[in-house]
Amino acid sequence: MNFLPSVIIWTAKAELFRLGPFAVTWYGLFFGLSFIIGLQVITYLFKQEDKPVGEVDSLLLYIVISTITGARLGHFLFYEPTMLWQHPLDVLLPPYRGLASHGAAVGILLGIFFYVRSRQARGASFLWVADRIAIVVALSGFFIRLGNLMNSEIIGRPTNLPWGFIFANNTAYSAVPRHPAQLYEALTSLLLFGVLLGIWSRYRAQTPHGLLVGVFMIWVFSLRFLYEFLKENQVAFEDQMRLNVGQLLSVPAVLIGVYLLLRSYNSVLHRHLPG
Repeated sequence: MNFLPSVIIWTAKAELFRLGPFAVTWYGLFFGLSFIIGLQVITYLFKQEDKPVGEVDSLLLYIVISTITGARLGHFLFYEPTMLWQHPLDVLLPPYRGLASHGAAVGILLGIFFYVRSRQARGASFLWVADRIAIVVALSGFFIRLGNLMNSEIIGRPTNLPWGFIFANNTAYSAVPRHPAQLYEALTSLLLFGVLLGIWSRYRAQTPHGLLVGVFMIWVFSLRFLYEFLKENQVAFEDQMRLNVGQLLSVPAVLIGVYLLLRSYNSVLHRHLPG
């Protein structure tokens, strides 16, 4: 990375190092870190609430599989649907060229659903689990967007702001300084992690069900809607759209978040009403 007056020249390479024919990428490193550190966070949350820590490994397995599957299928369903029948093996096999965050969100919720369903006899609650996973996913969003930055992908639109990035390794967009949209999302994801952890720390086991995941969905997808105005479109057909795919998918996600927030508020209200 080089600095010039009022511009940052971003020269980071996607590959961290190679082991023979195999490349270890920054994105892969950050993706892996998101799960490794996420495991430590969710273990801490379980311990603090006297939940069986032995369940964490099973929960993480559900989350890992559902995240990758949802993100992968979501990319092709939302951005390259023809690939689903023209080259179906490209969807199923690595390298993972496309991962969609909206698909990952759906996948994670389904993963939580199946995890809870498999443990209904133990009193597991969907919203209780989703609230705690929301804390972890917020931190994961920070790492994933750093990976996107190292890949010089999810490029922002041109800007004259002093922190504009020239992405030197992305020749299609290297001519002018651009918004480091990946960095914006990374930093606001890290801030969200702090906010959610702070809310949880205040209420812990008394956290109203749906509060954390509701805040998460409103925060993440409201900002995603706004950030899309600062980004280049991911696929050509979006150039003909007033709102792009990411924005259209963010609207229902925000509405679901509002519903969950209102639901959690009502549960607290009823809890304190005289019987």
